[in-house]
This record gives sequence, structure tokens and C-alpha cells, in this order.
Amino acid sequence: MRCLVTGGAGFIGSNLVDALLARGEEVTVVDDLSTGRLSNLEPGLAAGAELVEMDIRDGGRLADLAQAFKPQGVFHLAAQIDVRKSLADPFFDASVNVGGTANVLEAARISGCARVVSISTGGAIYGEGDGQRLPLPEDAPIAPFSAYGQSKFAAEGYLSLYQRLYGLSGVSLRLGNVYGPRQDPLGEAGVIAIFCGVLREGGRPTVFGDGTQTRDYIYVGDVVAAALAAAASDATGPINVGTGRETSVLELVEALRELGEGVAFEPEFAPPRTGEVQRVSIDAGRAERELGWRAEMDMGEGLRLTLDSI
Repeated sequence: MRCLVTGGAGFIGSNLVDALLARGEEVTVVDDLSTGRLSNLEPGLAAGAELVEMDIRDGGRLADLAQAFKPQGVFHLAAQIDVRKSLADPFFDASVNVGGTANVLEAARISGCARVVSISTGGAIYGEGDGQRLPLPEDAPIAPFSAYGQSKFAAEGYLSLYQRLYGLSGVSLRLGNVYGPRQDPLGEAGVIAIFCGVLREGGRPTVFGDGTQTRDYIYVGDVVAAALAAAASDATGPINVGTGRETSVLELVEALRELGEGVAFEPEFAPPRTGEVQRVSIDAGRAERELGWRAEMDMGEGLRLTLDSI
């Protein structure tokens, strides 16, 4: 199968590219390398993937590429993912996450693509889970606390629109907080990778707020498996991809301290950040029922693999 992967040089995207190539698929990656890394793609390029450096906001170029490549499946991962940047510059956030998604869908439509798997967000779309019954299902109230969450919800709407208007089959995977090898330990996103980097350097992790805030952490390998299962299915609409379990920031610190084999790993506390929710976890029951998928990675082992990769 010919697969087009936007954002394929990123953390999740490059892991997905490797999995597609291992299955014998033909893969073309679209990435402007603004946050993705060429080094992430080195195994994929060596295995036959092609990289086209391109901004998904360039609709004309993207359409031309899709017309030439004729993908049978599109995996859309290119996005602006920084919550704080989305609040500081909501127009830029929307231009990538909404405008860019519209360009990807239009390119898929005109090229005759059969299936689009779009990567969305669980926690950022649902907003604050505190006071609600957790884990949150797909029909939970939508109340983002950030422009990022709002733009990803709008992108989901465009996917549904293209199905209604043109019959383009698509599914949006609402991910929990993804972690694992290739996540940038120096980046704004990914507290586990950041904490692993700090542990390797012998530093102290910065905890924003009191550290009791929780997230639903999901290993990147499980996310890749969900994307592959979604591509092979005919499920449409939003599907949660998470564990259904809450883990606090302080629990992460303790788990990593144990992996550090006696290294002191005492947190430094800082004021809470705008746009962050206190509690969230997501119900992946629909993914199990309709995709035959469930999270498999034990968190302790996932943390060890992530730390070993830093």
C-alpha cells in the first residue's frame, strides 16, 4: 500500500514510518522539519521511505504531491502541538492545525485516497476532567482549555465534513499523553521525556503546580499499533487511544527516581501554567470494540525504554 505520512519526521510519525516499512508498505513522508528531526527518519530513509520537505499550509504543493504519489492511505500527524505557543499565537496554531488539515484532506480527496487516519488529542479536547466521571468517553463534553485543543477539535470537524461531502473515509484518534523513544527531552511537550533528560543530566525536575495533576500516559508503540488498526478498519469519527488510567506528575517523579538507581531526583516546584488541566484520563473502550486494540505496554517498562533511549 502507498502511504503518505505528514509529520513523519516527528516523534510519533517516525515510529509509525518504521512500522509501515516493516510491513512492506511504500512510504512518502511530508515534513517541514520545523520540529521533526531528520535523525528520527534515518532508519526509515535507509529502508526506502522518501522525504519531501514541505509545509502542509502549502496546499498547492501538497495537492501536486498527492496527485503524483496517489496514496492509498494518509496518516496525518503534522501539527502545532505546543499548548503554550497555541495560547501565545492562536492564529499560527489554527493555520497549521485547521488550515493545514484542510489542505491534507483536499489533497487526499483529489488524489482518490481511500482512507485518512488523523491524529488528534484526548486531554486537550475534553479539557478539565476534575469533577467529571473518569475516564472520559468520546461523547464527553468538549471544553478545551487551550487554542491547541480547540484547533484539533476543529480539524476533526473538517474530517467529518469531507466524509459527508465527498465520502472520504476517515477516523480521528484522540491520543492520551504519548511518551517513548525519540520524544525530544529538550522540547516543550512530553513531560516524561523532559524528566528522563533531567535524570540523565543529574538535575532536578521542575514540577508546575503541586504535582498532583494527572494525565493518561500512552506508550508510542501502542499508539502506532492503534493507527495501523484504524487504517485497516472502516471505523469513522473520534476514537480515544489511551489506557484509562490516571498517573500524577509526582508518581512519574517517583517511578523515574527508582529507575535512576539511587540518584537523587527531588522536584523543584513552580507556579501552574495557563492552559493545563488538573485531571484527565480517557476511555479507550471504543478502540477495543471496533479496532481490536488495547494498550499493551506496562508503564514501568515503557519508562525504562524511554530513559534508555535518552
